[in-house]
Amino acid sequence: MDVGFIGLGLMGQPMALNLVRAGTSLVVWNRSSGKIEPLRAAGARVADSPAEVFRQARIVILMMVDSNATDLVLGRGTPDFVVNVAQRIIVSMGTNSAEYSRGLEADIRAAGGSYVEAPVSGSRKPAEAGLLVAMLAGDPASVDEVRPLMQPMCHQVVECGKVPSALLMKLSINLFLITMVTGLAESFHFAERHQLDLQQFLAVLDAGPMASSVSRLRAHKLVDGDFAALTSISDVLKNNRLIAAAARQSNLASPLLDICYSLYGETVALGHGQEDMAAVVRAIEARTDKGDN
Repeated sequence: MDVGFIGLGLMGQPMALNLVRAGTSLVVWNRSSGKIEPLRAAGARVADSPAEVFRQARIVILMMVDSNATDLVLGRGTPDFVVNVAQRIIVSMGTNSAEYSRGLEADIRAAGGSYVEAPVSGSRKPAEAGLLVAMLAGDPASVDEVRPLMQPMCHQVVECGKVPSALLMKLSINLFLITMVTGLAESFHFAERHQLDLQQFLAVLDAGPMASSVSRLRAHKLVDGDFAALTSISDVLKNNRLIAAAARQSNLASPLLDICYSLYGETVALGHGQEDMAAVVRAIEARTDKGDN
């Protein structure tokens, strides 16, 4: 049977394209039709509804924006849920809370299906290049069956054990990413307001020990004022909220993350929610301009 893929957003579309180009027989569905045409042109079959994807595929990959969207396509809480998931492996590659994922696994198992967590680390550019890092959790037999499907999308796959360990791993990595990019934005703001040569700023950063693919990409965005989204401010704020909630539930301090939460929320309030996460510099600029220092 075909493999199903539901959710062709900023990350899902290039991921699904890499599966099709690798020869995977793929049936896809997306809420907005505009994202579907590149998949159709690449050879994927397009379903009329999520239910049709579940009818045609034994393994269905979900790359949904949040838990509500995931529940909606699964038909969770309705009689359709059992029909959709029974005798299928449901692979959730989106980022949700660990608590939600644990509950979803229990419901899918009770309905006669199997569940694999497979969140990924990376943004749109690595997704296009097939250079994401996947974290897998679930029962070993299902993980073994899903793992080969990760190869066209990811350059590395890490098996994390039982659900929800993969999502907790993803949230741990995202905590570092969020604080790192926010620190880079503040560093750029400091250099720019001191009227330093920003090309020299790039050169020094790139030559030093802090250089990485993330710093190179986001530093150029900051210098060029190019905030076309690779990972949107709104998505980062959602991830920040999930990490903060997990920290509170475990009685963990997260001081840097809490500051970032405020800054990303302020960036959304300023109207930059659909721009790249580097646009958090707008909130820092606004604080400076208001004399918040």
